[in-house]
Amino acid sequence: MTRVVRLDELPGLVGQELGVSRWHELTQATVDQFAAATGDHQWIHVDPRRAAAESPWGAPVAHGLLTLGLLPSMITDAVTVDGVDVIVNKGFDKVRLANPVLVGARVRGAVRLASARQRPRGFHEVGLTVTVEVDGQPGTALKAETIFLYHQAAVLAPGCEGAHA
Repeated sequence: MTRVVRLDELPGLVGQELGVSRWHELTQATVDQFAAATGDHQWIHVDPRRAAAESPWGAPVAHGLLTLGLLPSMITDAVTVDGVDVIVNKGFDKVRLANPVLVGARVRGAVRLASARQRPRGFHEVGLTVTVEVDGQPGTALKAETIFLYHQAAVLAPGCEGAHA
């Protein structure tokens, strides 16, 4: 279930877990689409027969960057910040791919608020730490520190809904 918090609440929630995403299945079709989009056709990802026979994992593995690419969706699943009209992904401070994710596995992300500070022009810089786990496997698949800019939605006075600045 998605947790809803107000933008002005974030500074008081630093250090807390904001929520956990739904499970995301990494199918061979998804991995193949990612390979096509990125040009990364390494056999450990896209050749199930060879991966089963020759890879150290005995099966194809999802691209680490595919798992990383799911973070925005995982964050949206876990938490909604009310009072925001624009969200900009500013980047990553740290990413660790700790364990492989086998094709067919399900992953989800736990989202922790690392930092929140007001910036100019209605923006708030929000640091999130996302820890991705694999269903039924011990340990962490991925841990990332990511930064987003949340823009505070304009609040119009009653009767000014159609007004422009």
